[in-house]
Amino acid sequence: MKLKTVSKWLVVLGALEVGLMAVVGFDLVGSILGRWPMAVKFIYILVLASALWGAYAMLMKKKK
Repeated sequence: MKLKTVSKWLVVLGALEVGLMAVVGFDLVGSILGRWPMAVKFIYILVLASALWGAYAMLMKKKK
């Protein structure tokens, strides 16, 4: 699987996490990996890195 694809899915996961937390107060990642707080933190760091990379790619994309 390409890094770009993984990054996009991590951003989708982050969006679902924030949406579910805002609407119903449900922590998706925390409920899946609740017993491993370091794993939860690692997933959140990966989501952050993916979002930053995606934002950078959008901002630096040259207009044709």
